[in-house]
Amino acid sequence: MFWFGWSVNESERPLVLDTTARLLGDAGKGGRANGRDDERMARRRYQTGCLFIRGKRRKVWVARWRKDVLKPDGSLGRVLHSEVIGLVSELSKREARNILETRLRPLNEGRQRPQSTITLEQFVREHWEPAVAPTLKAGSAAVYRAYLKRHLLPALGSMRLSEISRPTILALLASKRQQGYSGATLHCIRTALSKVLNEAVECKCVEDNAARGIRVGERRPQTERPYLLAQQVRTLLNGLPEPCRTLVLVAVLTGLRIGELLALRWKRVDFLDGVIQVRETVYEGTFGTPKTRSSKRDVPLSQSVRDALLAHRARSANTELDALVFATRKQTPLNPRNLLNRVLRPACKELGLPAVSWHSFRHTHATLLGEVGESLKTAQAILGHSDLETTLNIYTHAIPDSQRRAVEKVAAILFPNVPKSAVQAETGRAN
Repeated sequence: MFWFGWSVNESERPLVLDTTARLLGDAGKGGRANGRDDERMARRRYQTGCLFIRGKRRKVWVARWRKDVLKPDGSLGRVLHSEVIGLVSELSKREARNILETRLRPLNEGRQRPQSTITLEQFVREHWEPAVAPTLKAGSAAVYRAYLKRHLLPALGSMRLSEISRPTILALLASKRQQGYSGATLHCIRTALSKVLNEAVECKCVEDNAARGIRVGERRPQTERPYLLAQQVRTLLNGLPEPCRTLVLVAVLTGLRIGELLALRWKRVDFLDGVIQVRETVYEGTFGTPKTRSSKRDVPLSQSVRDALLAHRARSANTELDALVFATRKQTPLNPRNLLNRVLRPACKELGLPAVSWHSFRHTHATLLGEVGESLKTAQAILGHSDLETTLNIYTHAIPDSQRRAVEKVAAILFPNVPKSAVQAETGRAN
């Protein structure tokens, strides 16, 4: 082990790393009490740290120094901090020392504020949960809580916020990927952690958000969500009772989220201009604004949707402007989970259709938009996506018949004189 110029055995390594006593000289001679105060102040302001070698086969330079920290009660303390500088085979002692001096410069110049010793779990429980979560959209808060509870707190909960670094987060995401989680799940894990660390930065518990800017790669789900073909949609609609039938029809033909549909009020259905104004959403009985800025949108009404909503209004007990389009007898929002489990899923099982969810109808709508040749930008606007990549990679599915027609069209360009086979002729008649 090296201590800036001389070697000591590992067992002789001093526990207190402040080496400023030799820099103070006779600062304490002017008076014992004042000398102690001066020494304490100097030690807090200037350090040189220590540098030593660790490892047998793969030797590395390790630097240690004292860091000022804020204890959970707000008082100032000091902790021992260690950091690997690099491999001995790649860095000379002088180069390692230069790196250490670079690390210590902000601390010695007073530009590095003390870091909090509060752990991630403490911060979430004592601050984020009571103060931040209630200010978020109900759906978003529920998602963040789920990912914190299942993935983040078990892995990082005992770590201090200041110890959660970019390599730590990357290692966690790599571990989750090895366990078989999809890129979409990894993205949600990173986003949940980033939300918490953003608040920690605002509270001055850490200097920066280590999760910001981390990319997780491909975000396509490992298994595609089920969607329905046109004939399957017709079969399902014929087997559903009201109001679930109208709810599914509007969902398929508009692509609205289930929360947007169940929060829809009659004043937002403009039969004159032929649009549905999406201005509100509901999650577990709590109303709020749409998911994103792009989600606040006007969706055109097709004639089929117009007719279905007019018929539904004729059956409704309350058609006042502020009344919900789809409501219970007590004029409260319908419960999407109950409708799914008690009506929609049993109908799908009885009719021999895939076990869909409410979100499946958004996928169905996006896929049918692609089938009729609409652009991705149009689909993005109708679905209310902020990111075009989401529309392309997650919501748009290739229909087998469309793929067959596509390859036949390409073949016809290259070989226009080749006689059509029976399959090609059938495809041509279908077109």
